[in-house]
Amino acid sequence: MAMAAPWSSPPSSSCCAATASTSAPRLLGPGSLKGAAWPAGAGGSSCGGQGMNSRRRLSVRATAAAPPPPVDYADTSATRADADYVASLKVKLLSAVSGLNRGLAASQEDLDRADAAARELEAAGDGPVDLSRDLDRLQGRWRLVYSSAFSSRTLGGSRPGPPTGRLLPITLGQVFQRIDVVSRDFDNIVELELGAPWPLPPVEATATLAHKFEVIGTSGIKIDFEKTTVKTKGSLSQLPPLEVPRIPDNLRPPSNTGSGEFEVTYLDGDTRVTRGDRGELRVFVVA
Repeated sequence: MAMAAPWSSPPSSSCCAATASTSAPRLLGPGSLKGAAWPAGAGGSSCGGQGMNSRRRLSVRATAAAPPPPVDYADTSATRADADYVASLKVKLLSAVSGLNRGLAASQEDLDRADAAARELEAAGDGPVDLSRDLDRLQGRWRLVYSSAFSSRTLGGSRPGPPTGRLLPITLGQVFQRIDVVSRDFDNIVELELGAPWPLPPVEATATLAHKFEVIGTSGIKIDFEKTTVKTKGSLSQLPPLEVPRIPDNLRPPSNTGSGEFEVTYLDGDTRVTRGDRGELRVFVVA
């Protein structure tokens, strides 16, 4: 009959034995169990998670960083689409007024086309212009690319002014506006070429019409004329500037009050659209 080995352990159904058989032996010296902390209710011979296999569990709390907010790609795409749409309307307006010699060569059909293109751009902007917020955008030098008032064939537009044509040969060059939002200076700068009898060459000059301006309401501008300075160019550039002071109010004709008002209907970093108190549509770009 087979005999069990003297060192073999008697069969046991205890889970503690199974655990001990699979664990590395641990030598405990005298007094090593003194003061050892045991889980409450744990007995030296009990199993089921309350005996020697019980372990004190350490609770580790991990704080996860808050996830970044989701990117609204639809909103980004919509903003980009709106910007592209506005840019296309600016191109449409500039195309409508190109080749019109700043409006001097505009027919009624040209006037209507430019007005319709301007209204599209005004409607597609970021709402009505608010100069209390966007006044700094007026700062700088702007070049006039179109004025519906010049279709009257006078330099005064819808106001009295010298005519352009054979009777008084004045060729209109570039027209600029120089605006300083700090000093409230508002200068209209007009480049002119004045015809002279043969064999004299034409006289080139720059006329600067100095104004002061103030903001009216949300998007309105009022300008008050102060003086005109004429400076010759070319071969006559050595001549001193000629200053024409403001006409006294009591001598001023009723049609020329020396002041004017207009509304800024579209304004961004490089384009400005205004409508005057007599219906003039003007388009400017940064010079």
